[in-house]
Amino acid sequence: MSLKLPGSSDLATRGRTGLDVLDYEIVAEMATSLGTAGRKVEAIMARLHAHQGDADERVALVRIAAEAVYAYFVQRELCGLKRHDDVIREYRIPREVLVRLGAK
Repeated sequence: MSLKLPGSSDLATRGRTGLDVLDYEIVAEMATSLGTAGRKVEAIMARLHAHQGDADERVALVRIAAEAVYAYFVQRELCGLKRHDDVIREYRIPREVLVRLGAK
C-alpha cells in the first residue's frame, strides 16, 4: 500500500527533508496499527457472534472482545477518528461488549 502526505502529490516534489520522511513513516505506522487492531476486532466479533457454548465461555469471549474493541477505539482516536458509531454498526459490536470498555 502506498501512502501520501496530505496536501502533497509526491514527496519528491516537496523536497525530502527529515521531517517529511518522518511524517510519512508515522502515517504509515498509524495506518498499519489501525488495520491490525481492526482485524482483531473483526475476528473476535466473528467468534462472539458464532458462539453457542456455555455462559462461562461467553463471558470470557466478551472480556476479550471488550479489550480488543477498547484498543481499537484508542487507536482510532490517536488517528483523529473520534466517532465510533459507524464502526459499532459495521462490526456489530454488542452492547454487552460496549458496557465493558476500559474495565478490567
